[in-house]
Formats: sequence, structure tokens, C-alpha cells
Amino acid sequence: MSNSEKRLKTVVLTIRVAPAERDMLRQRAADVNKTLPAYLVDCGLGRRTRTVVNEKIINELRRLGELQRNLCKEYNGQLGGEYIAVLLEIVAAIRRIGDA
Repeated sequence: MSNSEKRLKTVVLTIRVAPAERDMLRQRAADVNKTLPAYLVDCGLGRRTRTVVNEKIINELRRLGELQRNLCKEYNGQLGGEYIAVLLEIVAAIRRIGDA
């Protein structure tokens, strides 16, 4: 965090949660590689948070999608429909994970 961002953040909020809720919030913050306060601010402001695992899955699906797209080009007339159907499923999976 830059010094200018630190100067802007002068208000302290205190909330009460049960120990189990605290543990769950800490785990979710860790899952998205954020501190608990940063995670809570992002959630409270409606910002998207993605787990590191989701990022890896999305990147792998994109890689597979690119390979599938190359197969579609290579076998243009033969099995084109099947290749396109698989490619569309990969794109749909990326969108589902991205919205999670």
C-alpha cells in the first residue's frame, strides 16, 4: 500500500463476530490471498474476489480452449461441429468460474 493510500485510510471500524465466523472469514481472505481487512472491504464494496485456485483453473481452461481452437482450424471440415461444441463448453466453464 502506498503512503498516499495509508493517509486516506484513517477510519477504524470495529465489528463483532463469533469465533467460528472469524475463522471462516480469515480462511476466505487467505483463499483469495488478501488480508482480512482488505477482503472485508472488497466484499462490502461488492468487488469480485477470486481464489488463487480459480485463477489457475481459468488459466488452464484458457490454454485448453486455445488448443481446441487450433484443432478447429486444423480440421476445418471434419469433426468441426464437435470441436466447436467442446470449445463452447470450455468458454462456458470459464464464465461460470469467473462469476463465482
